Amino acid sequence: MTALRIVLGDQLTRNVAALRGLAPGDTVLMMEVVEEATYVRHHKQKLVFIFSAMRHFAEDLRRDGVAVDYVRLDDPANTGSFTGEVQRAIARHKPSRIVVTAPGEWRVAEMMKGWNAEILEDDRFFATPAAFAAWARGRKQLRMEFFYRDMRRLSGLLMDGEEPAGGQWNFDHDNRKSLPKGERPPERRRFTPDAVTREVIDMVAHRFPAHFGDLEPFGWAVTRAEALEALDHFISDCLPNFGDYQDAMSQGNAFLYHSVISPYLNIGLLTPAEICARAEEAWRGGKAPLNAVEGFIRQILGWREYVRGLYWLKMPAYAETNALEACRPLPAFYWTGETEMNCLAQAIGDTKRHAYAHHIQRLMVTGNFALLAGLAPKEVEAWYLLVYADAFEWVELPNTHGMALFADGGIMASKPYAASGAYIDRMSDYCSGCRYRPDVKLGPKACPFNYLYWDFLIRNEAKLKANPRMAMPYRTLAKMDPARKADITCEAKSFLDAL
Repeated sequence: MTALRIVLGDQLTRNVAALRGLAPGDTVLMMEVVEEATYVRHHKQKLVFIFSAMRHFAEDLRRDGVAVDYVRLDDPANTGSFTGEVQRAIARHKPSRIVVTAPGEWRVAEMMKGWNAEILEDDRFFATPAAFAAWARGRKQLRMEFFYRDMRRLSGLLMDGEEPAGGQWNFDHDNRKSLPKGERPPERRRFTPDAVTREVIDMVAHRFPAHFGDLEPFGWAVTRAEALEALDHFISDCLPNFGDYQDAMSQGNAFLYHSVISPYLNIGLLTPAEICARAEEAWRGGKAPLNAVEGFIRQILGWREYVRGLYWLKMPAYAETNALEACRPLPAFYWTGETEMNCLAQAIGDTKRHAYAHHIQRLMVTGNFALLAGLAPKEVEAWYLLVYADAFEWVELPNTHGMALFADGGIMASKPYAASGAYIDRMSDYCSGCRYRPDVKLGPKACPFNYLYWDFLIRNEAKLKANPRMAMPYRTLAKMDPARKADITCEAKSFLDAL
């Protein structure tokens, strides 16, 4: 019996389920298809990163004697879709069975139903969708913190017997420092494109010139060896300060002390288990403080696993919810970065240059603005999905839909993550270079986040006032002079209508 073993572009792990039991006569099918490159207009660097990593992975397999049928995007016979290429491969190889690892996205899972394939569990994660569903069953609230604690117990990560290391589960309160003046984060490890990557860069420039983002300079790792080097760099040079400054934002410092390894993790060049083990080793070896290591592991063992579980538990209906009835179109500056609001210009500028922005830029700048302005969830989610190198729907959709936009009505987050300009001023140096002032509430010099924040509360009072975590701002709003409320509403409307 011969098998056609399908490996997708986010499954570039040598022991991924579909490659286990590889036997003589089996063929590995890998496909570059235009449908996947264009269902949203992905950042040019994202396309280069995935296609180059795929080509390198295929060559590694071939060097080990594996038969690889690799369909390039520029193959004249390429049908442009996964299903079309699977059908062509079946005609070429006439396999007795088709083996594939379960995909990360709902729409691809729907495609696979027509392939007559053996779909194997993707066990690169700590928790299966079934395990998450079992955890969620009967719970009134699906809060990440409680899931995370159970994952700590199950995995043994950062545990001292039955108790959490350091005597507490979460050190988030220690991880909210702004970057001090004069603090110089380390220069980040970037990688010079080789001949394979340069060929892909040329292809993307030719085939997708209208896609978002700068194509160069391109510095992402595209092999497992390079990804391991990037992980080593983070653990040794950045992790010790990651905790303190993980929420900080700084003009001209796109990466700060962040790991910048999520793209490698999400396509399989690195695995969550090895990353978390390395971080824990750094703490137990005295090379990184507990608040940094716990905060980092929580992002992977907690948030990453949680959003994946929530995605598979709630899809496809989850993507259709719009609890706050937001409907405003996405403003043009999300594509150009051309806005007088410096925080948005900086976050979007970093995104255009690097196909990357860290989680606070995503949540509290671009996401916060989208929430306060009432931008349509589907438009915002399509933007997040296409602009970041690490964005795949299973991880992007819950984070954007539930965390940033509160479009799920509180399934994921206990309250909307709404903030005024004061938060951005406290956590960044963006405001000093802005024409608006975070300490001015109304008028031409006022930071738009200030009046948009209160307008958001006024606009959504019927939906949010009963939320106990919103009690304090709504008490303040109740004491506000009606004339001031009217001024806020008027100024917010004028600003939003002008977008």
